[in-house]
Amino acid sequence: MNTDPILRDHLVKLLSWQSAHVGFDEAIDGIPPERRGQQPEGLPFSLWQLLEHLRLAQFDILEFCRNPDYTEGVWPDDYWPDTIAPPNPEAWDTSLAQFRADRQAMQELVGDAGTDLYTPIPHGDGQTILREAVLLADHNAYHVGQIVAVRRLLGIWPPRHEA
Repeated sequence: MNTDPILRDHLVKLLSWQSAHVGFDEAIDGIPPERRGQQPEGLPFSLWQLLEHLRLAQFDILEFCRNPDYTEGVWPDDYWPDTIAPPNPEAWDTSLAQFRADRQAMQELVGDAGTDLYTPIPHGDGQTILREAVLLADHNAYHVGQIVAVRRLLGIWPPRHEA
């Protein structure tokens, strides 16, 4: 039995899974603009910082997987934003759209039967596309949990949906 399509389907779903916990889209949607740059007492990050970190880290992992000329960024400077709040009203929407586009690109990469999931990436040191997909899903899930925690501390969880 060829299990490759089953694995690929699971990986695609894993990158946006919502079965075991709140997914990214539910966690991030509906955050009032005036709350995006607030840091709750006792936590070192705002919702903006978490969103931007997720976007930057996901893009880095995606680029590592698909770009033979990939250059690793400088930690933490290239993986966290410079500001606590979005620098302008459009920055939030731009970051959110880019996160979703890059997540889709990673899903397409692992879902493509032509993508070798198992052979080490030539410019890496043993990493495979499979490993990077699982790493990305794990990293995103970790920070989605932090987004929910920040929203709880800010009093904006659960999301209020318009009827």
